[in-house]
This record gives sequence, C-alpha cells and structure tokens, in this order.
Amino acid sequence: MITPEEDYYVLSSLSPSPVQKRLALFVVLSMLAVYVSIVSGLTANFHPGAVGPFTPIYSTAMIVNELITAILLFAQFSILRSRATLMIASGYLFNALILIPWFLAVPGAFAPDGMIGGYQSTSALYLFWHLGFALLTIAYALSKDVAPSRRYWRGTVREAITYSVALTVTAVSALTFLSIAGEPLLPVVISGTRNLTSLWVWFVGAPVVLTSMAALVVLWIRRRSLLDLWLVVIMVTYVIDPILAYYPDPRRFSVGWYAVRTFGLFAGGVVLVVLLYETSALYAQLVGAVRAQRHEREARLMTGDAVAATIAHEVKQPLSGMITSADAGLRFLNHPVPDLQEAKTAFKQIIAGGHRAASVIEGIRTIFKKEDRKSASLDLNDLVRETLALVREGLAKHRILVEAELDERLPQITGDRIQLQQVLVNLITNAIDSMTAVDGARVLSVKSEIHDDGHVMISVADTGRGIGPQDIDRIFNPLFTTKPDGMGMGLSICRSIIEAHDGRLWAAPNTPRGAIFHFSSIRSVSA
Repeated sequence: MITPEEDYYVLSSLSPSPVQKRLALFVVLSMLAVYVSIVSGLTANFHPGAVGPFTPIYSTAMIVNELITAILLFAQFSILRSRATLMIASGYLFNALILIPWFLAVPGAFAPDGMIGGYQSTSALYLFWHLGFALLTIAYALSKDVAPSRRYWRGTVREAITYSVALTVTAVSALTFLSIAGEPLLPVVISGTRNLTSLWVWFVGAPVVLTSMAALVVLWIRRRSLLDLWLVVIMVTYVIDPILAYYPDPRRFSVGWYAVRTFGLFAGGVVLVVLLYETSALYAQLVGAVRAQRHEREARLMTGDAVAATIAHEVKQPLSGMITSADAGLRFLNHPVPDLQEAKTAFKQIIAGGHRAASVIEGIRTIFKKEDRKSASLDLNDLVRETLALVREGLAKHRILVEAELDERLPQITGDRIQLQQVLVNLITNAIDSMTAVDGARVLSVKSEIHDDGHVMISVADTGRGIGPQDIDRIFNPLFTTKPDGMGMGLSICRSIIEAHDGRLWAAPNTPRGAIFHFSSIRSVSA
C-alpha cells in the first residue's frame, strides 16, 4: 500500500495546477453562458428536433468514457487502497452500466418506442443514473477525511474490486428491473415521445438538482485534488441538465437538451483525458527514476568492487597466516611428543574459522560480480535459529533478551545461505553494539512473516540508541558509519546481498527506542 506521504503522485490526491483550474473555470463559464442564452430566449424560435445519430453516438461515447475512467480509477485504488477512490471508481462503473439500459430504452435510438421499457422508463433510468452518481460522489468526498484506520482498505485488492463490481451490477440490475417492470406504475412525466409534463419537475428534475447541489457543496468544501476539481465541473452539469431539459422548452431534443449532453460528455471526457495524461506522466517519471537508480547502482557497484577487492586482499593475508600457523602447529603436535588434545582441538577451530572467514570474504566479492551465485533452497526460520546460536555468547555477555517470532508457514526460498546468514549476523551484531551503549532493558526481537503476495519479510529490532533522522538515509552508503571504529561497509554489503536476491533492505525507528531493520521480497521456491 502506498504511504500517505507518497500518494500525492496520483490523480485522486494530486493538486490542480493554475492552468487546470482556469480550464475548469472556462468550462463552467461556457456552460453558464449557454444556459443564460437559452433561458433569455435567444434560441426560443429554434428547435432542432431529433437528430438520428446523436443519441447512439452520445450514449456509446459516454459508456466507453465512463467504463475506461472506472478501470483507471480501480487501478489507482489497487495502489492507494483508498476507500474514497473505490467509491468514485464504483460511481463511474455505475454510470457506464446504467447507461446501457437507458440507451436501449430511449425512443428513437434503436426503435421508435425504444427496445425495452416504455416512455416513462427512460426518465426513471435517467433519475437513477444521476442520483446514483451524485450519492457515490458524496460518499467519495466524505470518505477522504475519515480516520486513517478506516480510510484505507485492509483486505486484498481483488476482494475489494470484486465486491464493488458485484454490488454495482446488482444495483443497476435491480434499478433497471424496477424501471421496466414497474413502468405502468410510474408517474407520467413524458407525454407521447417528446413533451415533458409538470410531474417531471417534481419526480425527476427536483431530486436530481437537489442531490447534485448537495454533492457540489460537499465537493466544494472538501476539494483538494485534481479529481475533485473536475467532479465539481461534472456536478455543475448535473445541476444545469434537468433545468435546461424543462425550461424554457420542455420538449425533448431542444437546444438545451443537446447543450447539456454535449457539455456532460465533454466534462466527463476531460476527466478521462486528465487520467490518461497523468498516468503517462507518472509512467515517464517512473522510467526516469528506474534509470537514475540503475545508474546510481552501477556507480555504487563499481566503487564497492574496488572496496571489496581491497578488503579481500588485506584480510585474507592474515587469515592465510592463521591457517598456515595452525597447520604447522598440528604437525608439531603430531610428533612423538606429549599429545595435547585440547591444543589440537583449538588449532582445528582456528582452521575452521579461518576457512569460514575466507568464504565470507569471497562471498562479498561475488556480490559485485556478474556471475552465478550459489543459490539453493533453504528455510529462513532455520537460518535465523542457526544465526542466533552463532551469536549467543555475545547476547549472553551483554545480558540481552531474545524474542523470536517465527512464522512456521514461511515458504522455502532460494538464495545463498552464507550471504543471507552474513546479513543476519551483521544486523544482529549491530543491534548488540547499539544496545550495549544504553542503559535499561535490552531486547533483541527477530520476526519472520509472510505477505499476502507470497513474499517473506525478516525484521531485526533492538532497544538501542537508534538511528538519528539525519542518518536514516545515509547508513547504507559505502564508507559511512556511526561507529568510532566502524568501516562503513557492513550495511552497504547487506543491502547489496538482499538486492542481489531480488529483495529490499530498509530501516525504521523502533518504539519506544532503538531501530528496526527489515528485509523482504526474497524469492520463494514457488516464485
């Protein structure tokens, strides 16, 4: 889920620019100018009548426009998990679906008397269409300012979208059935095929105007984003639409009838165009960010290769000396002299430790080389337990309590066992060093968990001195260290190891003190 400080990159939270505000104002003023000219009687003597292709073209364009807009908004919901975005996406889907029976019921679109329902069915579907979208727009505006715990969807994206689509389809089907099956019971708001009666004002016009004005007021009070701005414009068309449909010419296919539908199509089309434009712009930003990150990583890898080569050269020499001395000691002890078994055991431990240190150093160098790594299937929980056993003496020495929460449902992952253990050892060792510098309770928490998408995450938390805000973004940089005797390579190497395993390593503050290091998105065997 995208974090609140990051969601300004999407349309539902992106602030409108001055140019976009002027464009919206121009559209509203144009609609008002047309409204004034029609109401003032400038077009009183002009009645275009039914233009055959207009209704099919208008309806098809509206259905396609609303459906694509709904799909784009559902895509934004999959990123944001915002309930408000889900509401307005459902509103556009509702429009797209209810326009289909409305289109089929309009007299003259496909048949002289419409393909379904009767003359009153068209007005009923028109009423449900405008009321439904206005109510969902109000729900969208009100949902944006609820408590954070209720603002975001906590379940899966598929579940939310499935429920939304199912409820919308059910609502449209029920309203369509009521409009068609109950047509004989509906008030006569259309006489014949053209004229609107006075009942239309009370049963259709007034409810649409009042509900649309309520949505307009709520949006205006809570407007912050580019999407809010254009929803305000659409609600203006919803307010003007029923007024011009009846006054000054109550006949269908009047100048006002054509005008409001043209402006409604234009306003809805602008939302779609803006969505597509912002999607393209965000995609371009993403491509630029990926390229910049790739260049940065290449530069970091080149530097890291040189540093790792230097470390390997400088450290392996004394390690080789340890191994050579230990071998010599064993040979001397094997001569016909007293057999000091304990000394031989100690020498063997030196040899084993030396070989293991050399393997670790070689593992560091492979991070920065484009070559096959020794990947195998392994259990991260077992690796955590093994690592805790390796550092248990340091934990006991500094009286550190260990809390391990390991999810037994964790899948097997593929990776280099030595490298991943190196990451855990480094993170736990840093945690120990951090806690030895403070008084109070010393608790090391190691947790494993599985995400909904199948990826796993390991967390190492401590109650140490923590990481200063000024250092949180620099601790993974090569050669940067907060320790007096540190080399500044440990965390940088850890991040490189995790990234080489298609994962991510990051740090965050712990509560009430200390730091938490997470690494996640490790490849699973089933991936």
